Amino acid sequence: MSQASSSSAPASVAPVRFSPRRVWTLAYATMTQLMRMKILPFLLLFCALVAAMGFGFSVINPEQQLSQFKTMSLGVLQVFSLVFGIVATALLLPKDLEDRTLYTILSKPVPRFDYLLGKLIGVLMLIASGLIIIDAVLSLILWLQQSMLFNAAVSQLHTENQDTPEAVAQIREIVARQGLTWNLHWAVWAIFLKASLVTTVALLLSCIASSTLFTIVITFCITIIGHGHAMIREFIFQPNLGSTATRIGTFILAAICPDLAQFDVVDSVANGEIVPWAAVYEMTGIAALYMTVYLFVTHLVFVEKEL
Repeated sequence: MSQASSSSAPASVAPVRFSPRRVWTLAYATMTQLMRMKILPFLLLFCALVAAMGFGFSVINPEQQLSQFKTMSLGVLQVFSLVFGIVATALLLPKDLEDRTLYTILSKPVPRFDYLLGKLIGVLMLIASGLIIIDAVLSLILWLQQSMLFNAAVSQLHTENQDTPEAVAQIREIVARQGLTWNLHWAVWAIFLKASLVTTVALLLSCIASSTLFTIVITFCITIIGHGHAMIREFIFQPNLGSTATRIGTFILAAICPDLAQFDVVDSVANGEIVPWAAVYEMTGIAALYMTVYLFVTHLVFVEKEL
């Protein structure tokens, strides 16, 4: 009798463990899915056209021309990464629900955390690939441009009979400082960190909201607020709240909307300033902390979400 009852009892199902291989498979599938949406090629073409405009500046000063080129190019890269990260992430979950791909994946069984992490990594890998390609193109253009500007400036000095060793060395120093340096790559890394953080926010909102448009609009609003932390603290919190209330309000604001201004090094790079290693470490640590917290909250929301 006991044997019969034991045979009729339901077998316990072992919990499915986290699998890096499974996450990689989902990330690769996500990259393939996004490439089919034809979003990335359009944005890459747009960035390439704007970068090509760097040779069209009618500026005599080599320092100013190189600075403007870096400002425009890095600004376009930032817009590209943010827009792509928000739009692509907002489309993923509704698209999987519409195609019923999500039900097929989760019935494997695949843990929901693996699914979320795979989707996030897939988007970030595609953003990183685009940034790496454009960074290489911009580096080549900047290197060619600084060589052309240096030769043109030296020729101008020679025409005016002012090509003294001191004048040529000064031009060389200016062009080298504003030309191709590691600062350009650190600026691209900061842009990637900001895009990664905003993409994680978009993933969280896509699990909460049922509308793709709502996710995109709210994520863009959070991005705008994230760039205006200093202004909010200066013009809203400090004049109207006490010191303790200001600190509390600042903490709540930072928890809801990350301070994205911490990743803004484009202006510094465009001005030829050196980005210290400490700043790179700090930006990376802040982004990793925010993304870990947001991904944890996203998992809690997605586990309780009825599909």
